Amino acid sequence: MPTTRPRPAREQRATLLGCWVLLVAAASAASCARSAPRAPAAVPVTAVRLEARPAAITEEYPAQLEASNTVEIRPRVGGVLEKVAAAEGQAVKAGQLLFVIDPQPYEAALAQAKATLAQNQAAQAKATRDLARAQPLAKGDLLSQRELDAAVAANDATAAQVRASEAAVKTAELNLGYTTVTAPIAGVMSRVEIRLGGLVSAYNTLLTTVYQTNPLYVNFSVSEQRLLELQRELGRAPDQTNPSHRAFNVYTGDGQELPSAAALDFIAPAVDSRTDTLPIRLTIPNPNGLLRAGQYVNVRTSIATRAESLLIPLRAVQQLQSKRFVWIVDAEGRAQQRDVVLGARVGSDSLVESGLAAGDTVVVDGVQKLSPGTAVSVSAPASSGQP
Repeated sequence: MPTTRPRPAREQRATLLGCWVLLVAAASAASCARSAPRAPAAVPVTAVRLEARPAAITEEYPAQLEASNTVEIRPRVGGVLEKVAAAEGQAVKAGQLLFVIDPQPYEAALAQAKATLAQNQAAQAKATRDLARAQPLAKGDLLSQRELDAAVAANDATAAQVRASEAAVKTAELNLGYTTVTAPIAGVMSRVEIRLGGLVSAYNTLLTTVYQTNPLYVNFSVSEQRLLELQRELGRAPDQTNPSHRAFNVYTGDGQELPSAAALDFIAPAVDSRTDTLPIRLTIPNPNGLLRAGQYVNVRTSIATRAESLLIPLRAVQQLQSKRFVWIVDAEGRAQQRDVVLGARVGSDSLVESGLAAGDTVVVDGVQKLSPGTAVSVSAPASSGQP
């Protein structure tokens, strides 16, 4: 058999070195493959593309509703409250019975006044007969002038007593009528301030309050600067005639517009020195009683219309101190900051005065993850049909 000659040590070392080099190269390639940087994923955002379109510029003011008439119900006579005839919080009609005060003392006073009147009428009738008998006797010198003057005076005195008694009867009748307290206006009755059996005093005790809530007043104020602008626009001082024929739309606290527009009712003749604002009052129908006095609302009115306007959603605007900016998507699909100057508010949008142009794509949602140069994936907002 042939025998295998062992390789020299130099050849064995060379072989081992080659294998080690191959292993190191393979490990290095694998490490490089693992450490190669990956391109960052695009950040998903929603955006709108700006287009010039007509826009109605509006102004919005906080306002408060007020009952068009408020009447405190107080009794005209005192006594014990005997009956509450209307329910608290319910609508009442003008003339409807609300309360009854114990009438018995006033019935007795009326009966006494009538009795006194009858007594005085009888005395006056006697004095009239005596005067009628005395006058012929005085003409025939059968009665002295003194006696005739006494008969005339007695007749005049009893006539005056009759008139006083008639006034007393009228007063007693009024007081008896005042024991029934009725609603002076149609409205909603507030809570009763005194319960059955309570003692009330004339003109002092508050029984309840009736609020006339149809129509309602809408009270708000405009700044002195806005007043000057309005005067320049109208060419004279504004008044209740509403010469600009503006519509005043009223919105509840949850943003719902009331179906009926409000009408201008009153403009104060002087600026409030405490707030430097001009008080203005509107009236608005409230046939179903859905609105309440004291409720806070917003008044919105159109002041101008622009044929070419750029509008952006307010939620797309970011603010840092006094600077306002938005994120736009450039032609390469990357986010960039853009400073903007905004104008009047139009609903949930705002007019763009400068900083943007038609065709710019403005990011609306998803700005929290953006930084300059970030790649973005754009989709339209759910509430907008713009691509």
